[in-house]
Amino acid sequence: MTVHPSNTERDKMTILLREDTGHIATLTMNAPERLNALSDAMLAALHGAFDQIAQDSSIRAVILRGSGKAFCAGHDLKEMQAGRQSPDGGAAYFKDLFDRCAAMMQRIQSMPQPVIAQVHGIATAAGCQLVATCDLAVASDDTRFGVNGVNIGLFCSTPMVALTRNIHRKAAFEMLTTGRFINTREAQDLGLINRAVHTDALERDAQELAQAIAKKLPSAVKIGKQAFYAQAQMTTAEAYAYTGDVMVQNMLVDDTNEGINAFLEKRDPQWS
Repeated sequence: MTVHPSNTERDKMTILLREDTGHIATLTMNAPERLNALSDAMLAALHGAFDQIAQDSSIRAVILRGSGKAFCAGHDLKEMQAGRQSPDGGAAYFKDLFDRCAAMMQRIQSMPQPVIAQVHGIATAAGCQLVATCDLAVASDDTRFGVNGVNIGLFCSTPMVALTRNIHRKAAFEMLTTGRFINTREAQDLGLINRAVHTDALERDAQELAQAIAKKLPSAVKIGKQAFYAQAQMTTAEAYAYTGDVMVQNMLVDDTNEGINAFLEKRDPQWS
C-alpha cells in the first residue's frame, strides 16, 4: 500500500489525501471544518489529482470521499463573498471559479479510470454536482442530497448540468426550485446513486465496487468509458455508427483477443 499526497505544493498537501491500495486510488477531501467545500484550493487539488491519476496506468479505479461529517457542501461561500471586493463586484472571479469547477468536473469523466463517489452526511449544491458527475456512487443510508442554492438566492445552474443528466427532469427541477433535500433511498430511486448502504458497510461496498472494476481489462474500460459519455450526446443513429467503430477498435486490442480465446477455452485470460 502506498500513501502520498496528491500534489507537491505544500498548501495542497493536506486538503486532499491520496492512498493507493493495489490498483485502486482513494482520494479523501480533507477540509472537515468547511464540510469539504470546493474552495479554490480544493478545486485545484482535485483537478491535479485527477490529472495525475489519469496518467498512472497502475490505477484502474478511483474512490472519492470526504473526511469528517460530510462528503461535500458545495462551493466555499466565504471565499465567494470575498471575491466581491474587486472593482467589478466579483464578476471575473465568479466566472473563473465556475469555469475551473466545470473543468474539474469534466476531467472526472474524461479520465480513463471510473470514479466512484463514496458519499456520507450531506452532498449539497456543487457537492451534489460532484456526486452526479462521478461515474458511480455509493452512499450511506443517512445521507441527504440537495441543490439548495435557491434557498439563499443563488440558483444551482452549474450543478443542474450534471443533475439533469442523472435524474428525471421534473424531479431535478423540483429539487432546484424548492431547495428540497432528498434522502438516500430517493437518490437511488431517481438514479443519482447506484447503491444505498448502511453506514458501517459504506467503505466496504465502495471498495468492492472498485475491486470489481479493477479486475477488468483496463484498455476495455477506458475505451468503454469514453464511448459511454460520447454516445450519450448523439442521436440514436449517430450513436450506433460511432459505437460500432468503437467495438472494432476494442476487438483489435491484443488483450481482447486473448480474453475471448480464454473464455472459449474455459480458462483465465493472461492479459499483458
